[in-house]
Amino acid sequence: MPDDQNEIEKLIDTMIAGGDELVANLKTILPESLAESMILFHDSNVINLKKIKEFLNK
Repeated sequence: MPDDQNEIEKLIDTMIAGGDELVANLKTILPESLAESMILFHDSNVINLKKIKEFLNK
């Protein structure tokens, strides 16, 4: 199980990093209002992913 947990944590970290990169790239080409919505959506996803990661570490 610890190996599975490490793989899940790596996946979560990759998802967060990939989302950060996507948001950074898209916010330069999207209209400001759409970029703001996308940033808020991504921030919400990051919070949820971190909660999952925290739950795994209990």
